[in-house]
Amino acid sequence: MKNIMKKFDVEIIVGIFVFCGLLCLAYMSVRLGKVNLSGGHYYPVKAVFSSVKGLKKDTEVEISGIEVGKVDNIELIAYQAVVTLLIRDDIELQEDAIASIRTKGLLGEKYVEITPGGSETLIKPGDSLHQTEPPIDIEKLIGNFVFGKVKE
Repeated sequence: MKNIMKKFDVEIIVGIFVFCGLLCLAYMSVRLGKVNLSGGHYYPVKAVFSSVKGLKKDTEVEISGIEVGKVDNIELIAYQAVVTLLIRDDIELQEDAIASIRTKGLLGEKYVEITPGGSETLIKPGDSLHQTEPPIDIEKLIGNFVFGKVKE
């Protein structure tokens, strides 16, 4: 009888340990996957770029280094890359704000940076940012430098 109780206690402890491990794994999956379980409140804004090389869906949108949204969709319309951004409801963008595709870190991960404008007029949900800057093509820049096509 004593062996059965001891075995039962060990099984309960192992079960609790496994359950805690699964909870930790689920928490880390949600945090690292940047899954928003609360849904969040966002409004769509479109931006038209000549190139979105390296930009992907669910990429961060930042203002002054703070994440304020994400890339929702990228599509080709009339040979232009139309990017739909989801911006948090508490962020107001001016009509003359500039959307730029920037590179983060050494690995070249792309993100969208919005530089606020000075206009009094704000963008409404579904409107477009008219001023955009495509990503800098590092390969082309290095190629021009190597082959002497860069002006001093």
